[in-house]
Amino acid sequence: MRAIWRRPATALAAALLAVGAGAADTVAADTGAADTVAAYSATTGVGVHNAYEKAAFPYFADALDSGAAMLELDVWTNVFGSSWRVSHSNPVGNDNNCVNAANANELRSKPRNQNLAGCLADIRAWHDAHPGHRPVVLKVELKDGFQARNGRGPAQLDTLLSEKLGDALYRPAHLAGGHATLDAAVRADGWPQRSSLAGRFVVELIPGTVEEGNPADKLWTDREYAGHLRDLAAAGRLRDAAAFPAVHRAEGGDPRSRYADAGVRPWFVVFDGDASAYTGGGIDTGWYARNQYLLVMTDAHKVAPAIDGTNPTEAEALARLSLLAGRHASVVSADWRALPRVLSAVAPRAAG
Repeated sequence: MRAIWRRPATALAAALLAVGAGAADTVAADTGAADTVAAYSATTGVGVHNAYEKAAFPYFADALDSGAAMLELDVWTNVFGSSWRVSHSNPVGNDNNCVNAANANELRSKPRNQNLAGCLADIRAWHDAHPGHRPVVLKVELKDGFQARNGRGPAQLDTLLSEKLGDALYRPAHLAGGHATLDAAVRADGWPQRSSLAGRFVVELIPGTVEEGNPADKLWTDREYAGHLRDLAAAGRLRDAAAFPAVHRAEGGDPRSRYADAGVRPWFVVFDGDASAYTGGGIDTGWYARNQYLLVMTDAHKVAPAIDGTNPTEAEALARLSLLAGRHASVVSADWRALPRVLSAVAPRAAG
């Protein structure tokens, strides 16, 4: 298995295609095994868009079982509904495949359409039943942003994540170590080895489509949570933080320069945007790999030549993973939920 991570990325495409034919010597199913010695930031996995939808998986436990490196949840916080709702298009209620399981026996035996706490309960129940599982990114899109004045702000999200996932979380404080900021930490030490992240979840936060389209919203999720991290660190309480904000949407250069408050910039080490924009020319994606940042590329199927977003052949999907690993992605995201060998594949990320 160790030879997996030493293969040059330029030679990966043919080997990935061979995996589709049954010769798995260059890409491996990710189990979080101790012999997986590559740094987390030196590998590329496959994520599933909107994994909470019933059309994607009957139960969220099925999404966790799929082997995917990243699973996405859409969350609403507005005052017209209670709690943190999980739904794609219902802003006041829940519409999802979560069941609020108390243990693994309940993961597929209770009513669905639970709130975020219920989805996190499923994740914890699954985690307890699968010790040492692969590291999983939980991508949370806050559709309409935080609502701190109504009890759904960054601190309250930290509390909920901590109560439900506890020691299963890989936190900003873990990455920061003794460094002053997350940026200083990854530039100096990088991310841990995959084996060190076995059994952990990394929570990524992005601003939502409604928030980004709301002209009255002047403080989006990304900047609000980064400021929260900065303030916690200044108070000596970074250990309370449970998530990593992501710079959303592809942009050339250092996209953190968009933030007028320079004090929040060093708290972003995760970046998330459209794969076609990252690979279309004009963006040096090697910059992310050189600095050991995580780079999530969405809509991987749309990169030319486009392939099916839901049901490509296994060979097509593995070749796309190869292509985007060569373009320095950490996670490539699509709706390839019917391809478990693709979802569980881990490829070497090209060096910068």
